[in-house]
Amino acid sequence: MPSPATTASAPIVVAGEALYDLVADARGDLTGHPGGGPFNTARTLGRLGRPVAYLGRLSTDRLGATHERMLREDGVDLRATVRTTDPTTLALASVDADGVASYGFYTHGTAAPGLTGAGALAVLPPVVAALHVGTLGLVLEPLAAALEEVVQRLSGHTLVVTDPNVRPHAIVDADRYRTRLERVLRRTDVVKLSEEDLDWLQPGRSRAAATTALLDLGPAAVLLTLGADGAAVVTRGGEHPVAPVAAQVVDTIGAGDAFGGGFLAWWTSRGLGRNELRSGELVAEAAAFAAVVAARTVARAGASPPALKAGQRDDASPLTAADLEP
Repeated sequence: MPSPATTASAPIVVAGEALYDLVADARGDLTGHPGGGPFNTARTLGRLGRPVAYLGRLSTDRLGATHERMLREDGVDLRATVRTTDPTTLALASVDADGVASYGFYTHGTAAPGLTGAGALAVLPPVVAALHVGTLGLVLEPLAAALEEVVQRLSGHTLVVTDPNVRPHAIVDADRYRTRLERVLRRTDVVKLSEEDLDWLQPGRSRAAATTALLDLGPAAVLLTLGADGAAVVTRGGEHPVAPVAAQVVDTIGAGDAFGGGFLAWWTSRGLGRNELRSGELVAEAAAFAAVVAARTVARAGASPPALKAGQRDDASPLTAADLEP
């Protein structure tokens, strides 16, 4: 077993895709934003001063070089990142009048899907504080199989957080996807998802029945984001509401990713792990901080999570909302 000192300095590994969001406005004009759920989550953790490593493939093209630069600037360790000459994966995001985004994906022959199990395990850090997986990382092949191998390697002794972040238009075989996701959730400690994700995964069920079904698979906690209504933490001990945080919404791109990153940042900054998830009240405290991080993110265009105030990045004390830049 690694020593406590080694574990404390170990990175959170965020595994999955980096891509480019091409955002179409009402006139059809396009604006490009580097994105991808895991890319956004890794940047959130880096901006919040946590040790974090990105596990995935980045293209050597101009867009991939931008991904790499932004991750480095936000303090993300790239030693677990694989480079490829395949072009960067693209997503076309259309934003409606309320700032809510819908997506189409261009993935064939691109960088993100090509990570193999052998390639992922070869670059996995020897000690990992927590693992975060999700979004297209659990859809695209061989990436999805690779991330399942990583989950299998780490589950049971490392905190595993899964964010399905379901993208129906990218799922070719829904039954296969659901089967894989169920296997991953059986090895997951925390599942974070939106109301839309929950409805897609558990169609026709009430919220209580749907979240109970997820807990029955194995996770200790469900983090359910509810948009303007805040969030809810569901554990075997019951449901704990998380109050909404007021925000002037520019767009919702990256909001859920910022929430997941914010949760892990708060949790790991206190040295908490898998065992403490039994406390629903403690999980709800972490989710309340995550809600603040998400609210700061939706107030900016694209996925741009908040950073710590100047001078806070090297502060080893537990994170609070007061540490965040406005």
